[in-house]
Amino acid sequence: MSDAAGSLAGLFDPDRVAVVGATEREGSVGRAVTANLLDGFDGSVVPVNPNRDAVLGEQCVASVADADPDLAVVAVPPEHVVDVVRECGEAAVRDVVVLTAGFGETGAEGAGRERRLREAAAEHDLRLVGPNSLGVMSSPPGLNATFGPDAPPAGGVSFMSQSGAFVTAVVDWAAEAGLGFKNVVSLGNKAVLDETDLVRSWGDDPGTDVVVGYLESIDDGRGFVDAAREATDDTPVAVVKSGRTDAGAQAASSHTGAIAGSDRAYEAGLDAAGVLRADSVQELFDAARALSGGVVPASDGVAVVTNAGGPGVMATDAVGDAERLRLASFADGTVERLAADLPAEANVYNPVDVIGDAGVDRYRDALDAALADPDVGSAVVITAPTATLDFAELGDAVADAAEEHGVPLAACLMGGGRLTAARDALRERGVPSYFDPARAAGGLGSLMEYGEVRGRSYPEPEPVDADRDRVREVLASVEERPDNRLGVEAMGILDAYGVPTPEGAVVDDPTEAERVAEGIGEAVVMKIVSPDILHKSDIGGVKVGVPVAEVADAYEDLVARARSYQPDATVLGVQVQETVDLDAGVETIVGSHRDPQFGPLIMFGLGGVFVEVMEDTTFRLAPVGSAEAEDMTADIDAAPLLRGARGRDPVDLDAVVDAVRRVSRLVADFPSVVELDVNPLVATPDGVRAVDLRLTVDPEELDS
Repeated sequence: MSDAAGSLAGLFDPDRVAVVGATEREGSVGRAVTANLLDGFDGSVVPVNPNRDAVLGEQCVASVADADPDLAVVAVPPEHVVDVVRECGEAAVRDVVVLTAGFGETGAEGAGRERRLREAAAEHDLRLVGPNSLGVMSSPPGLNATFGPDAPPAGGVSFMSQSGAFVTAVVDWAAEAGLGFKNVVSLGNKAVLDETDLVRSWGDDPGTDVVVGYLESIDDGRGFVDAAREATDDTPVAVVKSGRTDAGAQAASSHTGAIAGSDRAYEAGLDAAGVLRADSVQELFDAARALSGGVVPASDGVAVVTNAGGPGVMATDAVGDAERLRLASFADGTVERLAADLPAEANVYNPVDVIGDAGVDRYRDALDAALADPDVGSAVVITAPTATLDFAELGDAVADAAEEHGVPLAACLMGGGRLTAARDALRERGVPSYFDPARAAGGLGSLMEYGEVRGRSYPEPEPVDADRDRVREVLASVEERPDNRLGVEAMGILDAYGVPTPEGAVVDDPTEAERVAEGIGEAVVMKIVSPDILHKSDIGGVKVGVPVAEVADAYEDLVARARSYQPDATVLGVQVQETVDLDAGVETIVGSHRDPQFGPLIMFGLGGVFVEVMEDTTFRLAPVGSAEAEDMTADIDAAPLLRGARGRDPVDLDAVVDAVRRVSRLVADFPSVVELDVNPLVATPDGVRAVDLRLTVDPEELDS
């Protein structure tokens, strides 16, 4: 995120725009952007080209300073861009759009050029879009500072994209779909301004009803979360985030790291930000249509009103499949009113079928009754073409009903050209329309999700009492080792943060193993301790229920197994530990993975040896408070096991929540912890015990 972001009004509402590199050469970027600006911009357009007297009928000037613009659009060869940007700063032009490619996307030389561009922008405190950008658009002043072929229709959607080609495709489609835009930005390489700056600016813009974006990366994850949380108090934000692969997990050395992948971090980050994530472009703009209306459903109950039985059933299924919606249950009074107003053949229960010969008045009667029902928070109105309907009147009647009842509607117009008049009428009145009932239900689901986001609070996680000096000492021990991994020998960091652990110790000779076992006073669990042997149980490196008298022999056997399995492995000794009855509780896992963009993630899920197979886990940004940790325990499929299932006693959920909270604070406090697994954290009706630990430490972060 740029420190220079501030208000972006000068970027979207300039009075005077300079095109640096303007030309009349056919097929050039400089010609295309100049022509686009001259075609519809309300202000002045000044071509900057010292080698020409005029471009497209407009007199040229030799320099940016001579143009005296509010906004400079740069379309010169890449080797000249940095000098031009510096000239902009010296001429007190703070808003700059660099269309030129040939920067970080092209290799080492381009990356160096982009670094110099960033330095020049920082020196003069510039608000710069690009480089390698298609440009920017803003509908109020008719600004099309891009080299795309078209400008979008005006509306309340502000759209950002990391793909310029995606911008041109969306703008072309929007004209046909009737979706209107306030601002459009092609982010390019994000040398200065990025998605966080735009979310912050558009969240404060009264002319932006909804922010949508196509993102391939988020550079400052925590900054984006903060900006989006503030924006979504008033303005919904929805994005498509491409790149769902788990390539980032290939080098992971913990269960958490292997499961996390890159997309898990974005999922957790976008959820923490209150941003709605769409799975496809169609879903993104279906959501944008619904969210542009600005009315959030008062309940999750949905009424369906249709003149065709089959589509009504499809809509009912779609509502039932939606995560946040359900089919509303009509009150007796609603059913009686519908029965009085509709023909005997009509269905007066939800979904309401007004039957095929319905006219506009019958639709309106059904809508008035359904929308007045106390259980109805939104509605899907379905129309198949018939000769009994005036489609323009129908569109107005549906919009009137939505306004009068204050209930959001999604229209499903299942036809083509015959329904154009209804589609146009609804569009003008701000009612979204779709062809497919499932898409209509999806749009209403987006409204419900935004209603939940807008009502969120973000309390600070509770503080944790901890012996942080003890943790620093344990983590620093990696500096004396050939690798950066720690295991059960680091269990003291859990003790330091108040996470219960079994009695025991790591020992490096059989006699000491016997002494620890005698202190425990009962049969023990013994585990080989080696940073090179990650899956101890696979090589027989774990012994359970070892009597005190057999501990010394068990020690020798475990070390021998390790040496046989991996002769060059570093063997630190054997852990001798109090036995925890795994059958008496539920094996869970609490883990962490440090993401480059979003920082530490905290994971909770079903644990044990099959954790990577089951992947019944959930992630949040760390640290979490008690409320968020409790939500995590409810998110997993195995949640019923924790709360008591099939005659089992419920576990001590408060203890589970407390452990998740404490581990999350641990990894947030110590940036040197790259990955961490507490697996299993055994949860019983009497509390929790952290039985095993594995973590990876970044020595360069030990002093952080």
